[in-house]
Amino acid sequence: MFGLRCKGCDNKSDNCTQNCPAYLVQYGDGTTSGILLSETLDFPNKAVRDFVVGCSILSTRQPSGIAGFGRGLMSLPLQMGLKKFSYCLVSHRFDDLPESSDLVLVGGSDSGKDETKGLSYTPFIKNPLTSNAAFQEYYYVSLRKITVGGKDVNIPFSFLVPGSDGNGGTIVDSGTTFTFMERKLFESVAREFEKQMANYTRATVVENRSGLQPCFDISSEKSVLFPELVFHFKGGGKMALPLADYFSFLRDASYLSDDRDRQCDRSGDFRGTFDHFRELSTAKLLFGVLFSI
Repeated sequence: MFGLRCKGCDNKSDNCTQNCPAYLVQYGDGTTSGILLSETLDFPNKAVRDFVVGCSILSTRQPSGIAGFGRGLMSLPLQMGLKKFSYCLVSHRFDDLPESSDLVLVGGSDSGKDETKGLSYTPFIKNPLTSNAAFQEYYYVSLRKITVGGKDVNIPFSFLVPGSDGNGGTIVDSGTTFTFMERKLFESVAREFEKQMANYTRATVVENRSGLQPCFDISSEKSVLFPELVFHFKGGGKMALPLADYFSFLRDASYLSDDRDRQCDRSGDFRGTFDHFRELSTAKLLFGVLFSI
């Protein structure tokens, strides 16, 4: 990178008195603000000129550098003229391991036929409300159903697809810490967990103190079978979440998991807490190959 300057300044001039435009971006858990600058990105085989960069002056609960990969005009893929990009959202089970994923940026035409065998795919969809530019930046997917322990959760269709007013539907957002659901949808999923885990004692004290539910006291159990949580998408794609992505365990504990990551043998004292489903960080099965812009 080189040549940071306000867009519109004379490239031949060493001094620029032009006032750079300000920006403010608000996220779910923080904000960042500063001024917009014009940049040139240099790659071995390509130079991207007039690349808009936000020079942050004040940030609240945000990292020092953010690369936007949405569908908006200022996103990195669109400014670079890319047709596709790829990166893997590594599961929480790799949190303590040096595992990462390569970022692949693809230009040229989009044939839509370069699928990889062994992976499941689901198409992105657009929000029908074109008058709101914010809705057009999100990556919407067609969530068809949610299963808990192999049983379908009763979900109104209106929650699964965006309506004519723009509300509803399912988006993939790697920058969101938790997976958020409509209250009615979340309550339906939680109730199914309650039904299938009714033989375990409810930890009402933990629920009252934490505000999370359902919670279970499994301190006297030698083994616990947790229902598997699976998201089912249009096209047949399935995303089975690891146990750690939707249950949190309180107090120190050690346990062994089988190949489905659902059978838990305990040797310590802990309680399970249903934790609103953590971020979609296990999406490599479904979204580990190429995103079409």
